[in-house]
Amino acid sequence: MQIRLWDNNLKVRLIGEALFNMLFWMYFPFIAVYFGAALGNHIAGILMMVPPIFSIIGNLLGGALADRLGRRPVMLLGASLQTVMFVLFAMSPSHWIDYAAFIGIGLGGTIYKPASSAMVADLVPAQDRRQVFATFTTANNIGAVLGPALGAIFFFQYRHELLWTCAFVLLLYFIAIYFMVHETLPQSAKRMEHSKSMSHVFKEQWKGYGIIFRDKVFLVYILAGIFSLVTIMQLDLYLAVYVINYVPSQALFTWNGDSFMLTSKEIFGWLLGLNGLLFVLFILPVTKWFRNWRERNVFILSSLLSGVGTFALGLNTNIWFLFFVTIIFTFGEIVRSPVTESFISRYAPEHARGQYMGANSSQFTIGRFLAPMTVFLSTWVPPMGIFSIILVFALISVVLYIQLFKIYVERPTVHSNP
Repeated sequence: MQIRLWDNNLKVRLIGEALFNMLFWMYFPFIAVYFGAALGNHIAGILMMVPPIFSIIGNLLGGALADRLGRRPVMLLGASLQTVMFVLFAMSPSHWIDYAAFIGIGLGGTIYKPASSAMVADLVPAQDRRQVFATFTTANNIGAVLGPALGAIFFFQYRHELLWTCAFVLLLYFIAIYFMVHETLPQSAKRMEHSKSMSHVFKEQWKGYGIIFRDKVFLVYILAGIFSLVTIMQLDLYLAVYVINYVPSQALFTWNGDSFMLTSKEIFGWLLGLNGLLFVLFILPVTKWFRNWRERNVFILSSLLSGVGTFALGLNTNIWFLFFVTIIFTFGEIVRSPVTESFISRYAPEHARGQYMGANSSQFTIGRFLAPMTVFLSTWVPPMGIFSIILVFALISVVLYIQLFKIYVERPTVHSNP
C-alpha cells in the first residue's frame, strides 16, 4: 500500500511521530546517566524501575478510553499531557520534579500508543497492515539512529533548549491532530452501551481487561512475546556489559601498516549503530519478502534468529564476527516488529480493538521489567551461562508460539482494494 494512497490521518501521524521520535531519542538514552549524576547511581537504578509500572497503567487506560471515547480524543490527551510535562521538565528547579515530568512524559506516550495503533487497524485493510506498521517503524528508527548522536551534544550542553523544542513540536502535533485527523472508531464500538458514571466506566473497562487476559489464545501470545522480548531487549542491557567488559580493543581494519583501532565502548557503539541502520534499511523490504508467510512461521523464525544470534555473541570476540551475529539477531527483531501489531489487530474484536492494543503493550512492559535480570545475574554467572539463559528464553518462546497456533487458526486474509 503506497503512502500516496494512505488516509490523511496516517500521513499526518507518520510525519508527526517520526519528528517527535527523533527528539525522543535525543534525550531518552541519557536520562539514566542524568539522574545517576544528580542523585547517585543506586537511587537512579531504583527510579528507573518505576516507569514500567506507569507504562502498564497508561497502556491499559489508553486502550480502554480509545474504545469508549474514540481514537482522536485519546491521542489528543496523550499529546497534550506530554507537551505539559516537557514544559514542566524545561522549567523545573528540582531533580525530583524532573523525574516526575519524565514519568508524565512516558505516561502520556503510553496513553497515546494504543489509540494510534488502533487507528491504523481501523483504516488499513488487513493484508496491508504489516507494510503500514513497518513504514511507521522505519520512520521511528531513523530517529533512533540519528537521535542519540545528536543528543550526546544537545542533551548535556543545551538540555533546556532541547526540552523546549520537544514541547513546541508536540504542541504543533497536537494542533495538527485537532484540525487534520478525523475519528475512526468503528460503528460496532459506537453502538456499545456506555454508562455516564465514570466509576462505572473504569469498573467496566477493568472487567473487560479481565476477560481479555482470561482469553487463552491471547494469554499464550503475551507469554510467548515476553520470553521473546527478554531476548531481543538484551541489545542495550547485557550486550553492553559483555562487550565493554569482555571484548578487547582491536583494529576495525588495517591499511598500509596503519590500524583503525576501536575501544570496547566504541565497538559497542558501532554494534548499536549497525542495529539501527539495519532497521532503517531493511524493515520495509523484509516485511515485503515475508508478506505471504504465515504469522506462526514469522514469530518462530524471529525467536530463533534472536536467540541463536545473541547466544553466538559469546563464542568469539572478533569485531567482524560480532558484526555478523549482530546482523542475525537484528533480523530476528526486524521480521517480528510489524507482525506483532498486525496479528493483534486481526485477532482483536472490532469493538475492543483499543483495549487489545493496550493489553498487547503489556508484553513489552513486562519484558522490559524482566530483561535486566541478565545484568543482575552476570555478577555470579559467566558470559556463556548468561547467553545460554538468553537462548533458553528464546526457545521457550518458540514452544509457546507453536502452542499458540495449535489453539488459534489464522484466518485467511481477504484481499480488497484500499
